[in-house]
Amino acid sequence: MFLGQEYDFLGGLFILHFTENNGMAFGMELAGEYGKLFLSVFRIAAVAGIGWYLYSLIKANAPSLAIISIALVFSGAIGNIIDSAFYGMIFSESYGEVAKVFPPEGGYASFLHGRVVDMLYFPIIEGHFPSWFPIWANEYFLFFRPVFNISDSAITCGVALILLFQRKFFMSANAENTAAKTEETQAQN
Repeated sequence: MFLGQEYDFLGGLFILHFTENNGMAFGMELAGEYGKLFLSVFRIAAVAGIGWYLYSLIKANAPSLAIISIALVFSGAIGNIIDSAFYGMIFSESYGEVAKVFPPEGGYASFLHGRVVDMLYFPIIEGHFPSWFPIWANEYFLFFRPVFNISDSAITCGVALILLFQRKFFMSANAENTAAKTEETQAQN
């Protein structure tokens, strides 16, 4: 597919729309070449930290749902890093044409300077705000505007699970820590 090309499915409720994200979520980015490099290095450091935390959860026999939640965030972040790190080295630009794989002149970007591919688009509700609506009266709106990828979905689902079940995750961890401290105190006495 070339940049901006799309295919409609389910009567326009799902669109496969090829776009590339230069930086962070919602198209935000850090300026310049060093901004992109800083973002890529930060992502790698964050994934290393998340990986260490996931390993410690597994060793501590944490609740399965907590491990699954962190694993979703971890795997989604790795997916986006792989795109950012290697996609620019493997493909040529895709403006107005289908990108070439391993072009002889090299890809469009160097290591850690590539873009993340987003293709999933669900424009569920489209219309105009009513005239009586404050601030945005009669303005056009589209509900669910972001274009995203599977990695973004994994991160979102993982974070949502953490937010929904944080009490269960952290209360069971606190109860175990309290029990361990009580046993330790009793053993010392």
